[in-house]
Amino acid sequence: MENKPENSAVGGGRVFSGVQPTGNLHLGNYLGAIRNFVTLQEHYACLYCVVDLHAITVWQEPSVLARHTREVTAAFIACGIDPKNQIIFNQSAVSAHAELAWIFNCVARMGWLGRMTQFKDKAGKHQQNASVGLFAYPNLMAADILAYKSTHVPVGEDQKQHLELSRDIAQKFNKDFDVPDFFPLPEPLIQGPATRVMSLRDGTAKMSKSDKSDNSRINLTDDADLIVKKIRKAKTDPHPLPTNEEQAKDRPEADNLIGIFAALSNETRGQVITRFAGTSFADFKKELSDLAVSVLAPIGEEIARLMAAPDHVDEVLRAGAARADAIATPIMDDVKRIVGFIR
Repeated sequence: MENKPENSAVGGGRVFSGVQPTGNLHLGNYLGAIRNFVTLQEHYACLYCVVDLHAITVWQEPSVLARHTREVTAAFIACGIDPKNQIIFNQSAVSAHAELAWIFNCVARMGWLGRMTQFKDKAGKHQQNASVGLFAYPNLMAADILAYKSTHVPVGEDQKQHLELSRDIAQKFNKDFDVPDFFPLPEPLIQGPATRVMSLRDGTAKMSKSDKSDNSRINLTDDADLIVKKIRKAKTDPHPLPTNEEQAKDRPEADNLIGIFAALSNETRGQVITRFAGTSFADFKKELSDLAVSVLAPIGEEIARLMAAPDHVDEVLRAGAARADAIATPIMDDVKRIVGFIR
């Protein structure tokens, strides 16, 4: 692959997004993020990053981290992201992320970071024992985005606060150094009918790779038989499927399965409810299983193929890092000049 110092776009914007290599990519990651990445590449220049620097804010076994980094990359490719036209790379391979994060550590205010709800959620009652990296995580996220002057960021609801902080940091840098238009203020992209996929065991809890029960999620590496088994065992209530959207809102497990079906079939929730109103869950789960297998099983098979001989994955990462670095380096040269660093 040739290095491409520019990644210009049809719409004139640049998208940055990252996925942590912490294992067990699941249906929620696919419907809430990765599938949208595939769509966005038709309209924007995109950088899709495996954020291994973010991953080490909590302890990672080195060999496992490397395997998970390759697995996320393989999932990107298997889901349809084109590494020839878009940029896929791992964060630690481009030094601009860490360099700009330090500068942003000196721009952002402690009070801003102290209000981040994700730090409070992750550290819980043990904030004094949390790593400094976990506390400063949002500054690195801002650096990820702004090192490329990205204009748009696909985010879930739980990341909107971090994106707002990125905008605050960009604005403060621009003001502090009297460069009004240097960093753009990135805009959120929240897409799709199932941006928040819930657990198969609890319709009020988000589907999560950290859930102890593997039956709570459908992993992208699950085979067809396992997908069917998990959907068959998914928690439901004793009533038939609801007949309208208002009823569905009061039945979290039903609403979750309807939302998953809608997202996988590219329909609205209303269309799915109209089609299956009053149907038994046994019949609906059979239809949902067939649909999920048709969409997800080929992805799992391709991930397995790529992971069995990962040389191609490693080459995608190397080439992507070179292309990302070619974009970030001149921006970082300008940042250092603006700050007053002698080059």
